[in-house]
Amino acid sequence: MFIFAGSAAEFSLNKAVDWLYFTGKLPADPIGRLFSTVTYARAIIFAKWDDALKAIDKITGIHAAVEQSRNATIPGWAYRDVLYMLIHYSIASYELLERKLTAPEKEEVFNVFYRVGERMHLKALPHNYDAWKTDYAQHLQNDLAKTNFTTDLFRQYKKHLGAFRYYILIEAQKLLVPKRAHELLGFSNFSVMRLIIPAYKLSATVNLDKAFKALVLPEKYKVQVKDLDIV
Repeated sequence: MFIFAGSAAEFSLNKAVDWLYFTGKLPADPIGRLFSTVTYARAIIFAKWDDALKAIDKITGIHAAVEQSRNATIPGWAYRDVLYMLIHYSIASYELLERKLTAPEKEEVFNVFYRVGERMHLKALPHNYDAWKTDYAQHLQNDLAKTNFTTDLFRQYKKHLGAFRYYILIEAQKLLVPKRAHELLGFSNFSVMRLIIPAYKLSATVNLDKAFKALVLPEKYKVQVKDLDIV
């Protein structure tokens, strides 16, 4: 959930976010789209090799269909932006909830998503974690801007989550987004999540973490929340 909370913030600032509005599905049901993305992510990360490749190919096919419908091509940098988000927020979320990753562990995370990018035939991908950090910093400077899409998307988050859950979303995003996104969104430096996360981690030791998850997501997504757990 933290990975996609952070991505939800950075998505809203991306200069190619209009592509996510083209079908109308994102603003109509942003939480449903989150779980759709989670489903694909799980199909890739936790699947056997051949099944993971099929999931990646299906994602590529969906994007191709959207491009055909719009009679335009999604920019290569936009694809890389999304891949870079998954790398950044996978590391940032784990370190926020668990512990700092070692350099080899970060390299391993990068390698997983690098293989995803290769399968999707993405061009100009960095070949190691250090090179990715440099390229990601450049992407943050070049590809982010606060626009009307940003404002509308956050409005949709609040509409679909409700005031309390929206507040929790913002507080989580403050701890996850890079400095550039933090500044563009006008986030303050304090986050109440710094007080809540220790309680969440404690709840996991006594099997109460499911109650936390139910608290921060609407009842209609109860089944999807349960499916977030990897057994």
